[in-house]
Amino acid sequence: MARWLGLARKNLAATTSREAGRGGPYVCPARARARRRSLGRHFRAPGGRWSERGADRRLRTMTEADGLRQRRPLRPQVVTDDNRTPEAKGGSSFSGRVFRATFLMLAAFLTIPLLGALVLLDSPIDPEPLSFKEPPLFLGVLQPNTKLQQAERLFENQLVGPESIANIGDVMFTGTADGRVVKLENGEVETVARFGSGPCKTRDDEPACGRPLGIRAGPNGTLFVVDAYKGLFEVNPWKREVKLLLSSETPIEGRKMSFLNDLTVTRDGRKIYFTDSSSKWQRRDYLLLLMEGTDDGRLLEYDTQTKEVKVLLDHLRFPNGVQLSPAEDFVLVVELAMVRIRRFYVSGLMKGGADVFVENLPGFPDNIRASSSGGYWVSMAAIRANPGFSMLDFLSERPFLKKVIFKLFSQETVMKFVPRYSLVLELSDSGTFLRSLHDPEGQVVTYNPGSLT
Repeated sequence: MARWLGLARKNLAATTSREAGRGGPYVCPARARARRRSLGRHFRAPGGRWSERGADRRLRTMTEADGLRQRRPLRPQVVTDDNRTPEAKGGSSFSGRVFRATFLMLAAFLTIPLLGALVLLDSPIDPEPLSFKEPPLFLGVLQPNTKLQQAERLFENQLVGPESIANIGDVMFTGTADGRVVKLENGEVETVARFGSGPCKTRDDEPACGRPLGIRAGPNGTLFVVDAYKGLFEVNPWKREVKLLLSSETPIEGRKMSFLNDLTVTRDGRKIYFTDSSSKWQRRDYLLLLMEGTDDGRLLEYDTQTKEVKVLLDHLRFPNGVQLSPAEDFVLVVELAMVRIRRFYVSGLMKGGADVFVENLPGFPDNIRASSSGGYWVSMAAIRANPGFSMLDFLSERPFLKKVIFKLFSQETVMKFVPRYSLVLELSDSGTFLRSLHDPEGQVVTYNPGSLT
């Protein structure tokens, strides 16, 4: 018996030592003595006398059992909002309040200046709502292709923003963004005329530098050129002679010409039909004109013999390219902001009348020229994708949104959102779509904001 009690005490000591070494339960000596005295009251030796040895034996036996129970793995405790301590709840609530306050301060920091800009800044445009039909589907004749990517790039890196092109024999002539009229022959570029002066590096230099746009060959080996800022000119490219026919400073029917654009000439060279895109906006602000949709554009006629100027069509929204019919009985004028082409009759039974030649084009039309099939080629400044999204169509019926955009962003920034998609469309002599040439990524025929005119 004594041997058994000795082994039990050794096992209890070893267990207590192991538990203490690994963070197990620790029994305070004072508490053990108190428990021993308590238990001793219930354990008496035979004969009714109290036996401390029996109590000690029972106590040590129970203490060993307690140690075994303490060594059992603890069950995981799930912490919920119900049993979370008040301190934890208060700390979480405080962190949430700090986060919300910080978020609201940042939102106010960003929103207040924006609202201030919207209220205090003036918009450069005052647009009117315009309504377009749903763009034609890019199917059939308009099916996207890569035919325009097969085009050859001529005089690459030698010209800056060439616009219209005219031919006299095998020699080509064009106007460039740096204010020159140049001759293109045998791979060489030669300046034949300049209407302005000064540096021609930025858009703001254009009024002084000049910007030749429309150019046509006359019957006597001369060129007729319209400069957006300077007026209408006749140029002898062989003798480098320049003659001003009509200054842009000359008011026509009480209105100035702020944005001369394109022209077309009769075969005898007597009549010149040309467009004035706006009396308010200049060429350098072409995007503001497009977004505002101002209806102050005109189609005009200049008589080279009598020097008289007539207004043929008024209240056009951004009139652009212009082209005489093969029979010279009517003039087609592109109305860019309305995605259509108007027709004005200059001879015959319909003389003086006007109608719509074609409407709801698949893009915003730019220049127009005669095709070899008797129809017309029309270049698109921007497409109206269908299926797809057209930003200009979307904004057309939202004048307030247009005003907000131009309060916050420059023309250059807005132009970055225009897709680099090039499209040329051939029309029949009655205005039906014949074929289309596409460069979906603008790889060969890259969109250039200057070509919008």
